Amino acid sequence: MAGEDAPTELGTVADELYGLPPARFTAVRNTHAQAARKAGDRPLADRITALRRPTAAAWAANLLARERQDEIGPFLQLGEALRQAHRALDGEQLRLLSRRQRELVQALSRQAGRLAADAGHPLSEQAVQEVEQTLHAALADPDAGAAFAEGRLTKPLSATVDITGRPTTGPVSDLPRRPPKKKPAEAAEDEQRARREAQRQRRREEAGRAGQQAREAEQEARAREGDAEAAQEDLDAADRHRDEAQRRLAALREQVTDAEEALRAARDDQARARRRHRDADRAARDARRQAGQAAAHAEQLTRGLEDGS
Repeated sequence: MAGEDAPTELGTVADELYGLPPARFTAVRNTHAQAARKAGDRPLADRITALRRPTAAAWAANLLARERQDEIGPFLQLGEALRQAHRALDGEQLRLLSRRQRELVQALSRQAGRLAADAGHPLSEQAVQEVEQTLHAALADPDAGAAFAEGRLTKPLSATVDITGRPTTGPVSDLPRRPPKKKPAEAAEDEQRARREAQRQRRREEAGRAGQQAREAEQEARAREGDAEAAQEDLDAADRHRDEAQRRLAALREQVTDAEEALRAARDDQARARRRHRDADRAARDARRQAGQAAAHAEQLTRGLEDGS
């Protein structure tokens, strides 16, 4: 919203606000100001906050200008004709145009009253009179007429003097003005230019998005290539670890085979030693028994010798 776009944003907000019934004006204005403040555009927020709620007569005049645009143009042209007649001192033309002025002012003020009543806000007699004053001022002063046609008045207008061909109402608004309406041919040409520019802008935006997508795709591809290289390094390291593990496993299996063979040999030795132990133990018992028998026999012979002597 900031910068060069601020007047446009202010004009857009003003268009919305001055088309609302006065009772809704303040709440909607504060909502827009808060949104501008949150967006970081404090100057725009302050300018929105400064927008004044329209009086009943100003609101009715705005409603008339918005709802009866096809009648406002001819009405304001009458003001220019009146100023020209006054400058030319054309009395007959002034009388005719003045009568037309009174008729149009009365007709348009009645329309403003009906529009306000249809919108649920009937006008007081004083407000109707202020609408008439606004219409007279719009005829007297081109700037006042332009402000009235824009439909963004905050208070009724009043002409300080009769029509003289010079501005008589003073400043009427500090809001950004809309550009003047153009002839159909100019408007059509502008519309074509705007369409062409919009197409070029879309193409620029599409090209920009495509370029951005291409850059992002290139970055993604490089990132994926980096991931692939890192994954290849991890794979190579895993292959080395596997080969080393296989070598260690083979060495361990060889050690297990040797250990199993050693175990079998030890078991064979154990079995042979057990058999030798059993045989030796049996032989020792037999020898001990024979030794006992021999000792008993020797003792018996010895006693027999002693008895025979």
